[in-house]
Amino acid sequence: MSELAPAYELNAMPVSPEVFYAAACNPHQHVAIEACAGAGKTWILVSRIIRALLEGAKPQEILAITFTKKAAGEMRERLLDWLQKFSSQSDLELELELTSRGVLQDQVKHLAPKLAGLYADILAGGQPVQIRTFHSWFAALLKGCPLSVLQNFKLPISYALLEDDAPARAQVWRPFYTRLHQDPNALADYQYLVGLHGRSQTEKALESGLQKRVEFQLAEAAGVVKTSVSKFDEMFPQFQKLVSPAQSLCQVESRQRWLQWSAELGRETLSTPRKAAAGIVAAFELLAQPDGASDATSEATWEQALETLKKALFVSKEERLNHHLKAYPAAQAAELELQALSQAQDQYRAYLHQQAMRRLMLVLVQEYSSLKLQQGWVDMNDVELLANALMSDPVLSGWVQERLDQHIRHVLIDEFQDTSPLQWQTLHAWVSSYVGAGGGTRPPSLFIVGDPKQSIYRFRRAEPQVFKAAQTFIRQELSGDLLSCDHTRRNALQVTDAVNRMMKSESQRLLSTHFRWHTTASHVSGEIYKLPLVSKLQPSDAGMEFKATTWRDSLTNPRSLEEDTLKVQECKQMAHHIASLLDQQRYKPHDLMVLSRKRDNLVLMEQALRALGIPADQPEKLELASAPEVLDVLALLDALVSTQHDLSLAQALKSPLFGVSDADLMELSKFHRLLATESGDPVGNEAEQIPGKQAPLAWFDVLQHPSLQSERLRVCGQTLLKWKAFLAQLPPHDALSQIYQEGDVIGKFVAACPRTLRYSVQANLQALLWAALSLDRGRYASPYAFIRALKAEGAYQTPRAQTPDDAVKLLTVHGAKGLEAPCVFLLDTHSAPQNAQSMSVLINWPGQSKRPTHFIFMRSEARVTPSVRGLMEEELQARALEERNALYVAMTRAQECLVVSASEPHRINDQSWWQCFVSYLPEMSERAMTPVMSLQTQVTEGDMTPEVFILRTLPVLKSAASSDKQVAAEVLIDDETTSPQWASRDRASRIGQAMHRLLEWQGLDGLNIAQEHIQKVQRQFKLDASSLYEAVQSAAMILKGEATWAWQSQYVTWWANELPVTFKGQTFRLDRLVKRRISITQEEWWVLDYKLSHQPLNQEALTSKMKLYVQAAQIAIAQLDEVGRSLKQNAAVNAAFLSASGECIMLTAKTN
Repeated sequence: MSELAPAYELNAMPVSPEVFYAAACNPHQHVAIEACAGAGKTWILVSRIIRALLEGAKPQEILAITFTKKAAGEMRERLLDWLQKFSSQSDLELELELTSRGVLQDQVKHLAPKLAGLYADILAGGQPVQIRTFHSWFAALLKGCPLSVLQNFKLPISYALLEDDAPARAQVWRPFYTRLHQDPNALADYQYLVGLHGRSQTEKALESGLQKRVEFQLAEAAGVVKTSVSKFDEMFPQFQKLVSPAQSLCQVESRQRWLQWSAELGRETLSTPRKAAAGIVAAFELLAQPDGASDATSEATWEQALETLKKALFVSKEERLNHHLKAYPAAQAAELELQALSQAQDQYRAYLHQQAMRRLMLVLVQEYSSLKLQQGWVDMNDVELLANALMSDPVLSGWVQERLDQHIRHVLIDEFQDTSPLQWQTLHAWVSSYVGAGGGTRPPSLFIVGDPKQSIYRFRRAEPQVFKAAQTFIRQELSGDLLSCDHTRRNALQVTDAVNRMMKSESQRLLSTHFRWHTTASHVSGEIYKLPLVSKLQPSDAGMEFKATTWRDSLTNPRSLEEDTLKVQECKQMAHHIASLLDQQRYKPHDLMVLSRKRDNLVLMEQALRALGIPADQPEKLELASAPEVLDVLALLDALVSTQHDLSLAQALKSPLFGVSDADLMELSKFHRLLATESGDPVGNEAEQIPGKQAPLAWFDVLQHPSLQSERLRVCGQTLLKWKAFLAQLPPHDALSQIYQEGDVIGKFVAACPRTLRYSVQANLQALLWAALSLDRGRYASPYAFIRALKAEGAYQTPRAQTPDDAVKLLTVHGAKGLEAPCVFLLDTHSAPQNAQSMSVLINWPGQSKRPTHFIFMRSEARVTPSVRGLMEEELQARALEERNALYVAMTRAQECLVVSASEPHRINDQSWWQCFVSYLPEMSERAMTPVMSLQTQVTEGDMTPEVFILRTLPVLKSAASSDKQVAAEVLIDDETTSPQWASRDRASRIGQAMHRLLEWQGLDGLNIAQEHIQKVQRQFKLDASSLYEAVQSAAMILKGEATWAWQSQYVTWWANELPVTFKGQTFRLDRLVKRRISITQEEWWVLDYKLSHQPLNQEALTSKMKLYVQAAQIAIAQLDEVGRSLKQNAAVNAAFLSASGECIMLTAKTN
């Protein structure tokens, strides 16, 4: 098969693999590579980095850019793994490695020793290759830009970088609406849009614009937004000099024509034309005054008359004649005029919508910028916009480029098809500045690699046309090489053949760029087949009842829709097929990958697999607050901090935390109404309507009432009262930890859930504890702040639950990009066509343009105005291409076997993936289902979760304190405060806590204590002036004393404050753990412990505890990846007391 087409091309000419890789890996030549899936794009990029290092480039002079942190980490790991492997290979092996990367034979022997020494050279140099995302590179540029630039862009000088701007966007609406009330013109625009579309749709349109604010700002600065939608008289000159096209109905000539057509239709014998004639008369009666004159003053009346005409003649919601009227000449003539009038009126409405939205967007963007400035925020859109401005500005660009010239000699970009127009324009502005420049200046070596066929991220602003623009620039402006590789190392013969035939046919159907035939290095035949189509179920089918009269308990039985039921059946069918493959021992679970367009289907698939005892894993994370068990715990916390929230309390009581029955809840509700009636308190919503009335009786109060008959409810009330005290007296993490312990929270939820969900439920509940600890270190936050923070969009993600390594991978197509598996299942390939979008934004940004050429606020894609139709057709074409690209990505994940599955959609989709397979691969076989034994009967004991689930917990840490009141102080502060030598244990303890807290806030390169922190510790620890002075002075002496290096970035490469560590069942907090740089190649660790006493070495208890700290620190250090390597190289671990006098008192010599 590899002989059917040229697999490698150089500047559109077929070449051998050796010539291809020699050109691709040449670090001195500008190169753009278009490579198919499985061609080894990242292999080429990393190989080029190695070639650049061999040619003398310093690691820090190489900038490699990719699009996700995960991809950057994988690239960095591959580079280091290769270098480490090369360091121990033989000369012959090294020569083969160099030859495969295009090194000429006469240079191989010379470079082999250098290749072997690269790993040591990079470690000794101390500066790694720069492997970044676009955003991190732009953020680095932002750090060094002049302050005046930040001020011009209304950005804070000191800022926090927002990776997710959704929470910030959610906060802009209150100041936006406040601004509307202060601006009559903006309020009028808002009321106009709300009157036409409603508040919800108007906010949707504004939110769509806010998400595209970068494009909006660039287009607005060039005057593009205002002119993106044409005026109606420019498109329809026959309506010039009119306020709106509908006003033409008021003209005498128009009235005469329409009434003439009405008369002709009225003379017909059938009822349909006569009804149309009556409709025409009714329309013009709306425009007539009692004296017979036309009313030319009411625009609403013109619109109403036009709609009456359309209702009389046209098909509903369409601009074509009712088919019963097509035989009448009068109706045909009226159709032509009404179509033009209707289209012109739509153009008029679109123009008004565009201008109103533009003006409101200016207000919204201003308020959003003000919000970020007030909060000290900079988001990723700001970073991209500012980087583009720095590179494009004629003055600033020279300054930026001079800095880049000093540091960067090679630029390599992976997955370039995912680049946005703005990112390309920023890069283009930098590199293009060298074109035609004299003085011997040369642009950095530019290397891009990607595959436009895998461009599936348009929702993240990626545009495949940017790849073409970059190819043109490299070839024409930089005289670089264009390479292409259509030879995959991944896919089996049948899979590759299916990809070729389907993509070739799809390219012809979509009239897209020519698809080049793929070849493969695999000699495995492979297979591709489909599972039976899951057809629609009839109401008479077993187990299916679609009767509206059937009562359903909504608390226990979810609503069953036919479409949802079909998806469940499809997932069950695929799960049974997977079980049969595993039973035949053809594959292991980790060999299988299930792909779906939507994550919801993967949830159903996971349930179907786990019902058969097959382990499954969804690597993609969801929001922690969306997990049901977390929602129940949050409801408990909400009920404890806001006792009036009866609904939250009911949810908590019904949850596994208490397991209260429906009967108990009904009794509680009845008793609540009885008490409320006796006391004269209003019940339910009535209480909200009585001004000045105290809060009504809450369920929480009723649970404490002595007359409550249910013993179970009274116990719940006592427990809730106790837990409420925990929240009032302890930080959220400590209170939640107490509730977890006393209420056996994890055990109850794990016992209540299906066995297949136990690990994930346990992980989510433990993650909730971690989230409480991460909020201000879990020690000084309020319960209200914790609940709000957890419910914030995207605040915390569900953790990876403990799943077997041998599990079926469940991924979305986007999440599977870059991955592969021996057998891939495509789920839900026959989904219904997507609905037309409404209240959206249509942007046209050609790859070679510096800014968008069109920015259009769309009311509805189902009804496109004449001036936008061409752009809308291009947009729909781009979406169809992306849909084809997603199919290509999904198919090319399969190494050997590809299985296609589908269920019948509720609306036919002629362009679905299933239809593509059926049309282009008619010979594709269908596998009949082989039923497997139900549930777990086939699964061996070793393959399934045991019936008894062992919940492992750590023992409770017992304190040696003499009273419970001293526990918190002794855990957080050292034992020295309990020594008899202290005259006042209480005062010394508070001073010690305050000193530790002040030092905990210190990071690097900041030796001054902030006044804000001083005020906080004074309030927190209730310090008088003398005690406050002592705490602050002690902290300052430690910061500026003999160990001041521990807070200076030139000496410290890693640090942590108040680090919790565990050793021999005991938990400690290390005041400060730092890694100190001694030389370029040597580092050492320090455990630093703060002491108020001046001679801690004289106290045996303190020295003994410090030794435990060191041993615990060694274990914690060894668990860190980058630190583990340091310990293997005998990195030293030191221990020292930092006293309040500024001394650094070493405990012992170095301990290894």
